[in-house]
Amino acid sequence: MQPYINPTSYTMEGFILAAGLGTRLRPLTDDRPKALVEIGGRPLLEHCIERLASAGVTHIVVNVHHFADKVEAFLRSRRWPCDISISDERELLLDTGGALAHAMPLFTLKEDIVVHNVDILSDVSLAALAAHHRRQRNLATLCVSRRSTRRMLLFDRHGRLVGRASEEPVPAPLTALAFSGITLVDPALLPLLPAGDHAYPIIDQYIALSQQGCPIGSFLHDARRWLDVGKPETLKQAEQWIASSER
Repeated sequence: MQPYINPTSYTMEGFILAAGLGTRLRPLTDDRPKALVEIGGRPLLEHCIERLASAGVTHIVVNVHHFADKVEAFLRSRRWPCDISISDERELLLDTGGALAHAMPLFTLKEDIVVHNVDILSDVSLAALAAHHRRQRNLATLCVSRRSTRRMLLFDRHGRLVGRASEEPVPAPLTALAFSGITLVDPALLPLLPAGDHAYPIIDQYIALSQQGCPIGSFLHDARRWLDVGKPETLKQAEQWIASSER
């Protein structure tokens, strides 16, 4: 049975990483941002917002860069089930780490923050992630799975982040796992990040903080469905999934 969190007593904020150039989806992203590529007739950004809102997220920050005006126009065109703010990266694309630091003034810093890639579709239980995160008292909890990727992360036997996997065999008792594009972050982590005035990846910061003794943990999910829709080969799968879910 999955841990249950009463949404009336536990709420979260959200940060949707939607500023990327979407180069893997060209030519679809030649005239639109990746966030507005449609699956099942609805933009990825809409799918992501609704998913976070249904999990108890009360306020979402969306970062913008590529075709930023189109993203802002889309967000203004709808009524959403939660408050939405824009983190403007028009002048400089800040990567995942710089983006989170740059967005810090837009959060209340009183609730945990779900950091979610806009191109991830999944049925990962955010309630189970939140329960695990709070139980472990982590500063950040990365959703991971046992699939194979080119960028595997290493975790110790307690599920704490150790570093990146190399081409060498993984030494026991470490485990190599794949990051799933979803993280739950304690707001106390944000002031520990470098300034958000330059681009840098967030995973490197998680590793550095973990090596300094900060609790950066993992949540090994067993979601039946998980898709990185930032790749052309998964678009058809995503369409089929959404179609089957809406029957």
